[in-house]
Amino acid sequence: MNRIAIEVPDGARQVIETLQGAGYEAYVVGGCVRDSILGRVPQDWDVTTSAKPMEVKALFKRTIDTGIQHGTVTVMIENVGYEVTTYRIDGEYEDSRHPKEVIFTPSLEEDLKRRDFTINAMAYNEREGLVDLFGGMEDIDRKMIRCVGDPMARFGEDALRIMRAVRFSAQLGYEIDEGTKEAIRKLAPNLRNISAERIHAELVKLVTSDHPEYLRIAYETGITAVVFPEFDDMMQTPQKHPHHCYNVGDHTLVSMTKVPADKVLRLTMLFHDLGKPACLTVDEDGTTHFHGHPAVSEKLARAIMTRLRFDNDTLNLVCKLVKHHDYANENEADERTVRRAINRIGEDAFPLIFDVFRADVLAQSDYMREEKLGRIQDWQETYEAIRAAHQAVTLKDLAINGKDLIAMGAKPGKALGECLQALLEEVLEEPQRNEREYLARRADELLKSLDK
Repeated sequence: MNRIAIEVPDGARQVIETLQGAGYEAYVVGGCVRDSILGRVPQDWDVTTSAKPMEVKALFKRTIDTGIQHGTVTVMIENVGYEVTTYRIDGEYEDSRHPKEVIFTPSLEEDLKRRDFTINAMAYNEREGLVDLFGGMEDIDRKMIRCVGDPMARFGEDALRIMRAVRFSAQLGYEIDEGTKEAIRKLAPNLRNISAERIHAELVKLVTSDHPEYLRIAYETGITAVVFPEFDDMMQTPQKHPHHCYNVGDHTLVSMTKVPADKVLRLTMLFHDLGKPACLTVDEDGTTHFHGHPAVSEKLARAIMTRLRFDNDTLNLVCKLVKHHDYANENEADERTVRRAINRIGEDAFPLIFDVFRADVLAQSDYMREEKLGRIQDWQETYEAIRAAHQAVTLKDLAINGKDLIAMGAKPGKALGECLQALLEEVLEEPQRNEREYLARRADELLKSLDK
């Protein structure tokens, strides 16, 4: 028995003590044990028990049949749910993801044996202490991700574990055991059997981890060739130019480490240069160029995020940032240009664009770096000055709106929309024109000309 002490929350302790009081075994298990040992805050507290599902249900007032066919009942304690799962042995896996059947067992060892990695196969209760039958603590000390038992069997059962291995490696900064890594290489093609939603979830967890650059491991083991082949194209595209010191893929990996661990920002950096392989041209002296790549990158990012079932809000925001990630490099930071950029890129995306600009530069060579960063600073200061002055950058900022024009006698329809857009164009050029009296007069002139 290992005397490591874990502070189990009151609700989970109540579940365990109730089960023990009825003569059953019960432990918190899996990720909550791992995270507690690592000093991280567990998101969920799962319980494993020798009690069968109906026996669990009989002991608690409020339960939910979460996955009762697989032995899981959610026990509600003061509006917090605790998943309680009967010790089980998984039957044959038919779809590289789910067992065809489960067999309940009285053995905690048999239950832990079916789990993915040693660091996730530890159990704990206050009576017995830590139960670590497969070297989880040793692997934590070694900072190692290692399958429980035969890695070919574990990955053959559930192919998603292949991506989970790399994701845990990235989240914890751990290496992957060589035997586990070799099994990943052999069985990565099985990821074709995993749903897009599951791939999406693991990819986001990986790129928002402390080590998004560990996506390189997914490339080296053949994972990306299956779930994200566009990344392989980037890894195989050189950048021979004074502004760059990495190939496209390595530049992408470094750029992800230069933005906060925010989903939108990390995905933007992951996708921002997707178009470079398709846009590659090479001069006679070997210098590479990628003219027009932002637009191609945006198109590819949209296709990939659609394929991986991203929600529309995230997709559209990321694609805006990808499309305009090179904007500061191509345009001066005068107020007129920045106002138009805010209008074009959108007020939702624009505050994020500076992190994107900087990450792109910081993942390049040192050539002209200070000059580039200075230009980005100019852009940010100009943006802040525009917002401080409350200058109009969208239709809603105009001192006059469609209802006002209708009240003046304008008819609803296409001409009205064209008139408002024309007014905005004037105000984007000269913000002092955003006055109701002037805009009303100009609107009258424009509507008359549009009626002719």
